[in-house]
Amino acid sequence: MTQSPVRYELLQRCNRTGARRGRLHTPHGSIETPVFMPVGTQATVKTVAPWELSEMGAGIILSNTYHLHLRPGEDLVREAGGLHGFMRWDGAILTDSGGFQVFSLSDLRKITDEGVQFRSHLDGSPRFFSPESVMAIENALGADIIMAFDECPPYPASREYLEVSLRRTLDWATRCKVAHRRPESQALFGIVQGGEHRDLRRHAAEALVELDLPGYAVGGLSVGEPKPLMCEILEYTTPFLPADRPRYLMGVGSPDDLFEGVERGIDMFDCVLPTRIARNGTVLTSRGKLVIRNAVYARDFRPLDEECDCRVCQTFTRAYIRHLIKADEVLGIRLTTYHNLYFLLRTMERIRDAIVEQRFPEYKREFYAKYGYSSS
Repeated sequence: MTQSPVRYELLQRCNRTGARRGRLHTPHGSIETPVFMPVGTQATVKTVAPWELSEMGAGIILSNTYHLHLRPGEDLVREAGGLHGFMRWDGAILTDSGGFQVFSLSDLRKITDEGVQFRSHLDGSPRFFSPESVMAIENALGADIIMAFDECPPYPASREYLEVSLRRTLDWATRCKVAHRRPESQALFGIVQGGEHRDLRRHAAEALVELDLPGYAVGGLSVGEPKPLMCEILEYTTPFLPADRPRYLMGVGSPDDLFEGVERGIDMFDCVLPTRIARNGTVLTSRGKLVIRNAVYARDFRPLDEECDCRVCQTFTRAYIRHLIKADEVLGIRLTTYHNLYFLLRTMERIRDAIVEQRFPEYKREFYAKYGYSSS
């Protein structure tokens, strides 16, 4: 078997929870885990330049196979030297398979065991994704970590639907491994599905582990299910994944979700939340969310978060940033985006430190108390 270009190093475990401190070695640098990955759907983290991502400590970002296939196309990206050369990012990159986006096009797609026929949301042109075609696209894009093509079922879904969907996802994972043409430079991760059913989750995890992949993701969560159910599924599923491989919880990134995931052994997270809410004038602070658009901040000359040491909080006031947002100035959403990403990246850094110091449960309680969460 070809040696994986991505390797996980387990450094320390929390002695009271499933939290773990590790290091992910990739062809584009080593990343300290647990880690939050900013989302750069279309080969850009919205409004943020690559050097700003480096400055705030992001070592790995995520891009989207579906969107990049439609525009500008994987052939153009390959000609540019892959995503790293195209977007001038020298850190690590993970590409998702585009499965979530395709399956969300409920009125525009048809699923078969062979793949998914769908129409582009841009121009309505007919397209087809199969495990083989998705691998070809991801190989061309050139990310360090690529995700297997899976079916992301909705919540809720019947047991019967989930059984058929999971069989298809596991078959597709095998086909992805066979079709993967660059195993020496790109690590293929499998995705555990199965809805809320414990036996299906266990079957998925065990079947994927038999494929001996470099990493494993837990998918199909944070899609509408109650948060306690998400935590329960994670609690049950992660022990079936190998301790010497990274575990990735897909599409999850609110502060409490990060803590709950880490507590249950997750190493990697991604979510559009920090960039999306930033564009609506909402920021994450140590005391909870702050809607900077609100009139109460018109003459507030404090920073967004008085406990934050990011460039934005060290330079600008709430009043000024509110003015920019209200005036539809691009700088406004650049500043709120920068701050939100920095806040989550710094929170993950403190989580890592807390695991090393064997005080993760205490840090979680402290964070929740200040942020306004009720601690579980």
